[in-house]
Amino acid sequence: MAKYFGTDGFRGEANVVLNVEHAYKTGRFLGWYYGQKRASGPAKVVIGKDTRRSSYMFEYALAAGLTASGADAYLLHVTTTPSVSYVVRTEDFDGGIMISASHNPYYDNGIKLINYYGEKMDEDTIMKVEAYLDGYSGEVPFAEKEKIGRTVDYAIGRNRYIGYLISLATRSYAGKRVGLDCANGSAWMIAKSVFDALGAKTYVIGNEPDGLNINEGCGSTHIENLQKFVKENQLDIGFAFDGDADRCLCVDENGDVVDGDKILYIYGLYMKQRGKLVGNKIVTTVMSNFGLYKALDAVGIEYEKTAVGDKYVYENMVSNNYRIGGEQSGHIIFRKYATTGDGILTAIKMMEVMLEKKQPLSKLAEPVVTYPQVLKNVRVKDKKAAREDAAVQAAVSRVAEALGDEGRILVRESGTEPVIRVMVEADTQEKCREYVDSVVRTIIERGHQEA
Repeated sequence: MAKYFGTDGFRGEANVVLNVEHAYKTGRFLGWYYGQKRASGPAKVVIGKDTRRSSYMFEYALAAGLTASGADAYLLHVTTTPSVSYVVRTEDFDGGIMISASHNPYYDNGIKLINYYGEKMDEDTIMKVEAYLDGYSGEVPFAEKEKIGRTVDYAIGRNRYIGYLISLATRSYAGKRVGLDCANGSAWMIAKSVFDALGAKTYVIGNEPDGLNINEGCGSTHIENLQKFVKENQLDIGFAFDGDADRCLCVDENGDVVDGDKILYIYGLYMKQRGKLVGNKIVTTVMSNFGLYKALDAVGIEYEKTAVGDKYVYENMVSNNYRIGGEQSGHIIFRKYATTGDGILTAIKMMEVMLEKKQPLSKLAEPVVTYPQVLKNVRVKDKKAAREDAAVQAAVSRVAEALGDEGRILVRESGTEPVIRVMVEADTQEKCREYVDSVVRTIIERGHQEA
């Protein structure tokens, strides 16, 4: 298992957990590594960043590392994660790097590595990077003389991505009043450009980044602001993005949230009705709401569940040639068009269904009745020991039996913390709390809780 890079990159507080030397050394290794693999000429790596103050520091550190090892660094500047993926896979780049901590606060940052195909980096290459960061693989040589790399202003790549998004729309948005919450992040210029070009009357919030306000009271993690904005301005629909715009949540004309589960249902059904749903399956994670599965069952759509993380969703989709999958949080992957979650693409796809079916978003989402959900985290001494304790498993089984076909319980280990997560979905909030508390109480009584 990787030490630094999790399912969504190397992430942590800037210059505390993830520091400028990590960035420089990551660039040093990748510049050398790609240079060894490239048949001719210098390696080419494209870099994008979000609006955090520290993103500029990491951008220059990565570029310095890459060029010191002989690679050329192409700078997209402030842009979205999916745009980096798009540029890598459609042009002659060896890989890409996105500097972002997604929905985290401004003082965090992250480094996301993207391979030649525009996908999240494979585990084998990540382990090589980590071995270099920890000094286990020796030093790589500096490039010299004409072999030293260069930096290239590559804003044109971001513009090509905008053009690509515009090309995917099936109808004009003329007459539609659309709200966008750009989270003071990567989407702040791109999203409005796309919707304006398609003819929408566009209303925007979260579009004044100052380096410190990314995700602060805005974006998909604070959807209540867009809900209020949509109602106050009598908009037809609203879309909220996160810091790097790889996720999207929607708000319907009534101000109600349409989350990733409902997006999967709406577009999955639309695909099925047009004969486009390969394998008749949607890929979800274990955190998708029970209500989604009930709604999919009712229309005869099948599904597969993966571990939490759009990385695992994408891997399942590739292995089985499925076309749509995602997470409740709004990471939605339309594999025909992208190799990663793309918030602006998701917004375009929701507009497509609304316009083609001539129905408001509230009507399209109506069949998915979201079940109440309660989630509690318990810090434990040993995650595996707590989860596999016979008494804990018996408590979980009792809840599952009591819920039957009208709910579910999920107990899983956190991938990043010494935490057991206990989640129950049922027809009432009270029932959820009662069942979650019974399992949490057992974990504590068995002595697993961290002191």
